[in-house]
Parts: sequence; structure tokens; C-alpha cells
Amino acid sequence: MSEILMVITSADRLTMADGTEHPTGYWAEEFLAPYRAFTEAGYQVSVATPGGAAPTVDPASLRPEVNGGPEGAAAVAVALDAAAELRRPLDLAGIDPSRYAAVFYVGGHGPMQDLAQNADSARLLRTTLDAGTPLGLVCHGVAALLATEEEDGAWPFAGYRLTGFSVAEEQQTGLADGLPWLLQNRVVALGADYSAAEPWAPHVVVDRSLHTGQNPASSASLAEALLKTIG
Repeated sequence: MSEILMVITSADRLTMADGTEHPTGYWAEEFLAPYRAFTEAGYQVSVATPGGAAPTVDPASLRPEVNGGPEGAAAVAVALDAAAELRRPLDLAGIDPSRYAAVFYVGGHGPMQDLAQNADSARLLRTTLDAGTPLGLVCHGVAALLATEEEDGAWPFAGYRLTGFSVAEEQQTGLADGLPWLLQNRVVALGADYSAAEPWAPHVVVDRSLHTGQNPASSASLAEALLKTIG
């Protein structure tokens, strides 16, 4: 198999604890760095979203200050525009995971709004895990794992070593106090063996077929770890 599936949120707003809506979407670097790694390694990439809706990039991820300056921000905008897969995503509900060499979940706060409770995504994750197919999730993309919790509280990822956006990082964004929940706290409560590096430092954890990255800076190294597992 020479195709990798990238799952992206279709949410463009996150409902905060007080009911207000915070503009969000997917984080640009968390798509572009893995996308480049996968395509340069010779893999075809397909994008899937809930409902097959074209995903919205988080405007904060396009700012010059998170892209090394105005030139870097402009280059990111050009690269996103060139990624035709973003304009014709597949519907997550119709995905057959057996056709992919790996599955990769992009972050941004958007997954907290939809993928964290999406039944189609939960089905994909369980099937991918059961098959031993390499699975990667970066930053808030790890929130998608929450949807796999069973009615009796059992969670297929309990006991797995993993990472994801940390409480310390969330506090530094200034959003922590207003969010409906914090990712680190949720996965720990479900039984994950969670670890984190210093805020904003790259950190990748591989446990069996599960590959996770802590933050945007972990995107490229996470993609490389996934490619290494695929072989």
C-alpha cells in the first residue's frame, strides 16, 4: 500500500466553557510538515474530514510570528493552496482503513469540537488499532482518541504511552481557563501513560503502532517516526 490517510477536523469554531465560540480549525504546520514528509517519501496522501467538508485552517497558525516571519507565513499560505487534497476531502464515514499504509491525525483546537466525539472517527481508530496499522496523532489531534471510550468506560488506548498538547502549553496560549477541558487531563483520566517535554519543544512517543507528537514542533519528527515504522 502506498497511500496514507490524513484525518482533519472540519470544525472552524470551538465552543468554550462559557458558551462563546473561539475561531479555530486545523494547525497549518501540523498538516504541512507531515504532508511534505509523506509525499517526498513517495506516498499518495488522501484527506478525510467529518462530512467530507473542506477543512478550515486556524488563522492563528498563519501568523508571521509562528512561521518565522512574513516570508515564512507567505510560504505556508502558498503551500496550503497547492495541496489540492484539502479542497476535495473524503467523507470520514466512508473510509476503508484497510487500503492505507498509515493513518495520521492533524491537530489544531478543531478536533476538540468534532473528532473527540465523532463515531466515524472512533470506528476508524479502533479498526486501525486492531489491525496494527501505524497510527499517528499530533498535538490536539490526540483528542480524537477520546471518542473511542466505550459505554462501560473501557478505553482501547489505556496503558499506552503517548503525548499530546500539554496543560503547560495550553496555559501559555492563554486559553486554558476558558476551554471546556484540557487534553492532557482527559487522556490521563482515561488511563494513558502520558509524558511531555518542555513547552513547545519537539516530543514524540511511539508505543506499538501508536505514534504521538506533543505540539506543532513535533509534526515533522512524528511523520518521520511513522514513515520509519511503515518501512
